[in-house]
Amino acid sequence: MKGVIFNLLEEVVVDSYGDQTWDDLLDAAHSDGVYTSLGSYDDRDMTRLVSAAGAALELPDDEVLRWFGRHAIPHMVKRWPDYFTAHEHTIPFLRSLNDVIHPEVRKLYTGAYCPHFEFTSPADGSLLIGYRSPRRLCGLAHGFILGSGDHYGEALTVEHVECMHHGSSRCLVAVAAA
Repeated sequence: MKGVIFNLLEEVVVDSYGDQTWDDLLDAAHSDGVYTSLGSYDDRDMTRLVSAAGAALELPDDEVLRWFGRHAIPHMVKRWPDYFTAHEHTIPFLRSLNDVIHPEVRKLYTGAYCPHFEFTSPADGSLLIGYRSPRRLCGLAHGFILGSGDHYGEALTVEHVECMHHGSSRCLVAVAAA
């Protein structure tokens, strides 16, 4: 996993809970906390940090990932404003992930592995997003979706229709205006 994700996690934790909480999470996860944005780190480092946060907050890891993703979006907007200003609404932004954002991420962060998304637009105006990733971080994707809605001032509902954590080969997420 690229270090920039760890950097975002640190920013979100420090903004919400302070430097000491980040240090406590690093200690609980047995991590030195040295993550450079261009570096690559074992996925298990993130798993340990998320589990440490879940234990401290008495929350399931999936909820920690959702919280992280949602609160990371404002930091992402600051880092990469062009990705967000190119759109006026959440759905077109989400649709740009495979074709615009992830190719740019791969250019900026050599060796970055990005999940693949499949999009379907039902007649009701919602968006169905198929998510495939061996990391199975659908909770993080869920949080990113909610945070994107917050950014664009749109209340969204996000429902997991299928989930890899429940035996499916992919996650299928329905996104609709609330």
